[in-house]
Amino acid sequence: MRQYSADLTPPWKKPQPVPEVPADPGLVVEEPGTGFCGAVIRCEAGTVTLEDRFGKHRVFPLEPRGFLLEGRVVTLVRPSSSTGPVRPSRTASGSVAVPGARARVARAGRIYVEGRHDAELVEKVWGDDLRVEGVVVEYLGGVDDLPSIVADFAPGPDARLGVLVDHLVPGSKEWRIAEAVTSEHALVVGHPYIDIWEAVKPSSVGIDAWPRVPHGQDWKTGVCRALGWPPENTGAVWQAILARVGSYKDLEPELLGSVERLIDHVTVS
Repeated sequence: MRQYSADLTPPWKKPQPVPEVPADPGLVVEEPGTGFCGAVIRCEAGTVTLEDRFGKHRVFPLEPRGFLLEGRVVTLVRPSSSTGPVRPSRTASGSVAVPGARARVARAGRIYVEGRHDAELVEKVWGDDLRVEGVVVEYLGGVDDLPSIVADFAPGPDARLGVLVDHLVPGSKEWRIAEAVTSEHALVVGHPYIDIWEAVKPSSVGIDAWPRVPHGQDWKTGVCRALGWPPENTGAVWQAILARVGSYKDLEPELLGSVERLIDHVTVS
């Protein structure tokens, strides 16, 4: 007598097999039940720990069909012990990395920043993103001549200009200059800090807070004196500060938002 299976579920209603993916450190996945998206930082017996771009950690069970990878359902499994070097899955700015991506030919658009230190900080955190987008960052050496610089640049639909300004607060000199040059194709944004140094989180530098420097004194020199750093070599001090910046997590939100706005502005097609 022929034996029949007790499973009467139609084939089209049965769960389809999904790929098993090793939960290697750096793999970016989404847990669909919560919408939490992050990179794998740890995989232990039965669980995986994810870290999102804001540094928040969540632990999830390794259940079948439990995650989305690039929009596809997958089953995460513990990686083998013989995994090779981990390729970072995110850039220093928190964006998803594009392995093997070549730098794009430079756009006509530009991002201008006030000084060399600003340019070095933007390069360190957003450099990978900017190369993929073909965006060049140049420094001005101050904003006093910004109106004539913008006029010479002649921003337009195919050559958009973004400018990052220090200490951009209502009523300041920088504010008035920004108001004078802002247009549809020229965006000026900034942060409230006197100098780009102050946009680095104090905790990342190992201090409790950035010192207050009396009005009329050179800010960098005053900071160095207050903290016991060599005031005669602010360039070397800056390099030490910059070395403590590993990613966007080391920067204040006011700077992060401004730079992201500029990148969006100059990359509009």
